[in-house]
Amino acid sequence: MFDSIVSRVRSFLGTSANVEPQREPRIIPKEVHGIDPELVAWQAKRCCEALQRRGYRAYIVGGAVRDLLLGVAPKDFDVATDATPEEVKRAQKRAIIIGRRFRLVHVIFGQEIIECSTFRALEGAGVRKDSSGRVISDNVFGEMWEDAARRDFTINALYYDPATEEIYDYHHGFEDLGKKRLRMIGNPEERYREDPVRMIRAVRISAKLGFAIEPATERPIARMAKLLSNVPSARLVDEALKLLTCGHAVECVSRLRKEGLAEAVLPTLNRLLATPDGEAFLMLALRRTDERLAIGKRISPFFLFATLLWPQVRLRWQHNEEVRGLPRLAALHDAAVEVLETESHSLAIQRRFQSDMHDLWVLQARLERRTGKSPYSVINHPRYRAGYDFLLLRAQMGEVPEALPAWWDHFVQADSDERAEMVKAAQIEARQTGEDARRGRCAALQAGSDAPAGEERERRRPRRRPRRSRSRRPVDHVGSGSSE
Repeated sequence: MFDSIVSRVRSFLGTSANVEPQREPRIIPKEVHGIDPELVAWQAKRCCEALQRRGYRAYIVGGAVRDLLLGVAPKDFDVATDATPEEVKRAQKRAIIIGRRFRLVHVIFGQEIIECSTFRALEGAGVRKDSSGRVISDNVFGEMWEDAARRDFTINALYYDPATEEIYDYHHGFEDLGKKRLRMIGNPEERYREDPVRMIRAVRISAKLGFAIEPATERPIARMAKLLSNVPSARLVDEALKLLTCGHAVECVSRLRKEGLAEAVLPTLNRLLATPDGEAFLMLALRRTDERLAIGKRISPFFLFATLLWPQVRLRWQHNEEVRGLPRLAALHDAAVEVLETESHSLAIQRRFQSDMHDLWVLQARLERRTGKSPYSVINHPRYRAGYDFLLLRAQMGEVPEALPAWWDHFVQADSDERAEMVKAAQIEARQTGEDARRGRCAALQAGSDAPAGEERERRRPRRRPRRSRSRRPVDHVGSGSSE
């Protein structure tokens, strides 16, 4: 695909294309760009048609055009127009105006939403910036060439007219796409000050497409990473989730570290990468995430958050059990609550995700216990599938025996008689394991009694029951919905 793009670029532009921005676009016909119109969502076409019928200009723009050129069906479509938000709303059957910092229109087609924006001006009285240069308000409308100059990267500043099937290119994005080059429009330092999140996008897009970041675009990133501290945490977390769910999370994290952005983007992520065990667990989880996305499966944000925080939960779980003397399930429940109380604000985790994360973690203790009626209730838990997938990660890390997830896989597929036999065998195994553990404790105590006088003996802290309160009692069904 890239080779064909390169050849089309060279034949159309020649070998010495002008790289300076222009007010007049280079128009690339369909015979050259080769976009398959079947990949263009009908909703995006209809949105443009409705505006064009009223005499407005309307184009599909941004990442969707980039993906179409690569032969990939875009997940989302954005439309840019010279119509104001109010005019866009009047032209569409169902539309709502959103946003204060940047006013946009969501054009609604059933479950699908097309985001429609009005061409932005380069300069204007309505543009407000904070002390660091970050744009905090921008509702000044302008010409199409100004809108193109306001976009971040050249490959995202391509405008596609579904009616004529032509591409309008102001900044040689078609050429950069063919050269696998990610290049900022304008002065990179100034553009990063306007919106520091562009540094994260540079990492994500380059990793996802396998592009090289142009040196002038890459050079300021490390020293300007501190500007991300001015970005609201909710927006940072949203960008981090995009990065971790783009299908190339392993490469994204590698580039984040290379560019010095890991700490600024997500301190929790950086702390995890600072320890060998934490890094190993995270990279394993991200590899599995990339593999899952590659075969068309979805990833739940709560699962990623649970992965990021699991090393902290595991340490507190161990502490609660060994030092506080709590039973294993109660120890894990308390650990989950403690970590969520500590980290949920900094990570801007929504309440519904917190509930699902708590369920997933507590299931780890329940999955280790295969006796009595517990296995039957566990497999009917709404978060069982996610809990099982998490158990697989733990088994691959050596936290639990690999035979444990295999047992659950077998149990789910077994009939009622075979399940009963499996539970019976697990109970015998549990009794034997408990007896061996009791003998080990007795031997340790005997060895302690034979120690020389004056030598301190380590004594086991007596277990105590956790205080039973409504808000902190382990529960079986907090969240709801599919683990997919």
